[in-house]
Amino acid sequence: MKNLLLVFVGGGFGSVLRYLIGKYLNSTETGIPYGTFAANIIGSLLIGVILGMALKNNALTQSHTLLLATGFCGGFTTFSTFAYENHVFLKAGDFTSFAIYTIASFVVGFLAVFAGMYLAK
Repeated sequence: MKNLLLVFVGGGFGSVLRYLIGKYLNSTETGIPYGTFAANIIGSLLIGVILGMALKNNALTQSHTLLLATGFCGGFTTFSTFAYENHVFLKAGDFTSFAIYTIASFVVGFLAVFAGMYLAK
């Protein structure tokens, strides 16, 4: 039960922060989802740091990892919103934005995880 509560609390904080970032960074003028992109990249960096620290000499407990990686990062990052925003680009015929957003999200997201793991060392 304690583990469920840790994931629940972490996920709640992550989701609220993602909402705020999206609210202030997603562009209504261009339709470019800067907030979602930022949340996914920041979340990738954070999960790299968190899991890197957890692996390094057991610097974090299982409870810390559940709260921060599974809960907070799980609530903060958002693949479902990413998929929907790509659907909107495709439906509008905006293949350039679709390609740039998709490729940048994957490439920069992976690089952020690796950077986070490196920073944790």
